[in-house]
Amino acid sequence: MPNLKDLKNRIESVKSTRKITKAMQMVAAAKLRRAQESAEASRPYAARFNAVMAGLAASVGGSDSAPKLLRGTGSDDVHLLVVMTAERGLCGGFNSNIAKLARAKAYELKAKGKTVKILTVGKKGRDAIKRDYGDLFVGHVDLSEVKRLGYTNAQDIAKDVLSRFDAGEFDVATIFYSKFVNVVSQTPTAQQIIPASFEDVEGDDSGAVFDYEPSEEAILADLLPKAVATAIFSGLLENGASEQGARMSAMDNATRNAGEMIDKLTIQFNRSRQAVITNELIEIISGAEAL
Repeated sequence: MPNLKDLKNRIESVKSTRKITKAMQMVAAAKLRRAQESAEASRPYAARFNAVMAGLAASVGGSDSAPKLLRGTGSDDVHLLVVMTAERGLCGGFNSNIAKLARAKAYELKAKGKTVKILTVGKKGRDAIKRDYGDLFVGHVDLSEVKRLGYTNAQDIAKDVLSRFDAGEFDVATIFYSKFVNVVSQTPTAQQIIPASFEDVEGDDSGAVFDYEPSEEAILADLLPKAVATAIFSGLLENGASEQGARMSAMDNATRNAGEMIDKLTIQFNRSRQAVITNELIEIISGAEAL
């Protein structure tokens, strides 16, 4: 059984840890509000942009004049997985859940005989996947010095992906991120960005017919690279909100667990102290009787 000094030191240590986790929880809560607002503000634009692109893509169909980003290479032998996670940990299962989804996709593709390449965004995702699929890495994007994510960060990642596609390095590209639902719920998501796949989530019940100038193919060729950057930016914003929500929840759990541990250690300390006092009393009484 630990002596009183050891128990007292453990109690003080856990109290110090509780102060740290409580502070981290408060910081995450402050950052979450801004990150959540950014993620939610981007959704209407992304949804409307997706609807417009869906209409254009449907009108062009599978014609030979369609841009390469839309029709693809005609093959799906080589897949690029863009795994976007956080640069820091202590946020529960946020990073591991995204990495788990990416690993499952890589395993599925390799089982089908496909070639898999992985581009990581964020240190934690790279660390989580490196042991199993480190030989598949083709690049890494470090955002540790970025204080606040902007569209330019997504553009840089999109340029890297698009240059690899133009060079014929892959046929299909998929991004992995975590969609923010609420503080306690974040959904790991896989979204194909090349060849572009659009789902008209808003629908168009106006019955309007549009004439495009220049041609739909020309407009698509100009907008598709922006669509890739927009999808990546939306994923980064969703990740930002999900990370802070997961960290806030994890630190709240850690703070409560620390409180429970302090209570248990305090009870153990009091019982040990009472046992020491009782033993000293017995020794005094036994000594007095012996005299």
